Amino acid sequence: MTLGERVLKVRSKNAGPFWVTIDIFCGSDAAFAEVSARLATERVAELLGTPAQLVKRFDIADLNVVKFSVPRPVVQGARDDRDMHGAQWAALLEEAEL
Repeated sequence: MTLGERVLKVRSKNAGPFWVTIDIFCGSDAAFAEVSARLATERVAELLGTPAQLVKRFDIADLNVVKFSVPRPVVQGARDDRDMHGAQWAALLEEAEL
């Protein structure tokens, strides 16, 4: 089962010109508990091509949300920026096996 099949939505967006944030909306306490326990920060770092020590993780139980913030590989709007709004990062997690 993929992460996208288990949760309501995976969304990514800019968090300023240097960071992207990825929100995993679990939809229920059970889904939140499963995702929180099974989705390791190190695995997320690997999928996103980011060193694990740079990944910031926030487990927000009251909202059933797991959130990750990662530095962008290039500054937003730079010539080499291929995702100006940070919207494509979500697909990398959505397709990951849980």
